This record gives sequence, structure tokens and C-alpha cells, in this order.
Amino acid sequence: MVAVKQGHVENGAGSPRGTVDAGEAGTRRVVFAPVESRARVDAVVRRIGDAIELGLLAQGEQLPGESELAGQLGVSTVTLREALMALRQQGLVTTRRGRGGGSFVSLPELPGEERLKTRLRGWSTEELRDLSDHWAALSGAAAGLAAERTEPGDLGRLLRTVEELAGAEDAAARSRVYGRFHVELAAAAQSARLTREQIALQTEVGVLLCLVLGDDEYREEVADRHRAVVSAVQDGARDPARTLAERCVQESATRLIAVRLGL
Repeated sequence: MVAVKQGHVENGAGSPRGTVDAGEAGTRRVVFAPVESRARVDAVVRRIGDAIELGLLAQGEQLPGESELAGQLGVSTVTLREALMALRQQGLVTTRRGRGGGSFVSLPELPGEERLKTRLRGWSTEELRDLSDHWAALSGAAAGLAAERTEPGDLGRLLRTVEELAGAEDAAARSRVYGRFHVELAAAAQSARLTREQIALQTEVGVLLCLVLGDDEYREEVADRHRAVVSAVQDGARDPARTLAERCVQESATRLIAVRLGL
């Protein structure tokens, strides 16, 4: 049975956004979807905090108003205010009062190289290989589904992310954009579960890619790999898209393991 590609996309609030593609709209639907009923303050903090740290929400971007955001997340305004307070304490959100005010995204600084190496020492090579398998499976599945379900016009966000990686000057920016690409790929697959899994994985380990993305030549290689994935998705080539996405992740994980072995 041939899957029907879905071309029309709406934003998280349910209203059309014209040029917004499936990846961008899908990412925001996951970020601002209702949270679980247990420990809702913590769930909101984790959801929005993860999105900010991955760069899914841009530096300086204004969050929806309190009433609107509380409604999207399925929580009370009191719960939302407590969560925003915690995010401000973490330096992830700033709040401005008065006309033109609101809550705005503030990207955190990433840990220095030595702290990253210390963090990497906490992973065994076996754990990193297991992570690689899991990550490759997620990204491969997402790429294959995106090839079936999206139209070429839905991939503008992914293409912009690829070019952003190609132009990123420092390892911190590159690691954020790299992780965002794989999250947006899952969103383009129109799978909320895959997107949530990818976000969780990136927040767990994505920052460690700073240790392998500092090399300009490798940055260009990764950008080319990402372009190839998007091209296969645009062509509706499910199997090549899956294979290319898996290889991209496996290559990065192999480099990360090499760094771990050298510590």
C-alpha cells in the first residue's frame, strides 16, 4: 500500500501558517503538546528546557503568552508560572514586563572542553555503541517515513538547518544544529513519538558532539551527509534515506568512541 503524503500543515495552535513546513510545525506540536499529569511543573520545565538547549526554540524567540501556552501544554496558568520561574532560574528564559514584554528564550552556554571530556568518561565504549545503535535506528526510521509522508515543499526547515550547520563557526553551535537536524527529521516523519525519542536522546548526549564537530573538514562532511539525506527524502526514496541517515549517525558515534578511547 502506498502511503499518502500530507502537504497541508498547521501550527501548534491549529491555524495555518502558510510557508511553515511539516518539520517545523511537527517540532512545535511536540514541544507544546500537553504534558503528563504527574509532576507537571517539572514536565513543563523539562519540555521547554530541552527544546531551548537543542536550539529548537531560537535565541530571543518569544514564547506564547501565558494563557495560550498553558492551554497548549494542558496545564494551569499557576503551573506554567512556576515552570517559567524555574526556567528563569536556570537562565533559559528571560522575562520582560510592560508593553512588548513576555517570556523570551535565552540559550545557555555549553560546557567547556574539559567538562565535556569528563562527561564523556562517564560513558563506556559499550554504552556508546549501544547508543549509536539506538540513535541510528531512530534516525533511519524517521528518514524512511519522511520520504513516504512529506512533499518536497515540506522540507524547507531541514534544508535551512543543513545550511546553518555548513556555516556554523564553533563546535557548540554545530552540535546544537546537528542535534536539531535529527529532531526535525523525526518531525518531518510526522511521528510525535519518534520526535520525543529523538529530543530525549539529543538532550542526553548531543552536547558531546562538540568534541568531534570542531574540525572544519568533518563539519563539511556532515553537512554533505545531511544534504544527501534530505535529497533522498525529497525523492521519496525510503530505503536510501534510511540508510544515509543511519550511516550519518554511525559515523559520528564512531568518532565519539574514538575520542573516548583516547581519554
